[in-house]
Amino acid sequence: MAKKTKKKDTPKVNSELEGFNMNINSFGEISSSFPIDKINEFLNKNVDDKKLRDRDDLDDIKKDQE
Repeated sequence: MAKKTKKKDTPKVNSELEGFNMNINSFGEISSSFPIDKINEFLNKNVDDKKLRDRDDLDDIKKDQE
């Protein structure tokens, strides 16, 4: 039988996160190719937070961030 070679495909990502790479070393430490502030900014802008969905002041908070 022929051995199967593993092909490392890169996942499809949002254009803002192009080049994003995350690794976990043997000590369990997470390293990233992007600063955490940039990741948090992207998540705040693009991901709906279920815990904050019912807040009355959410629109005001979003306006202040822009």
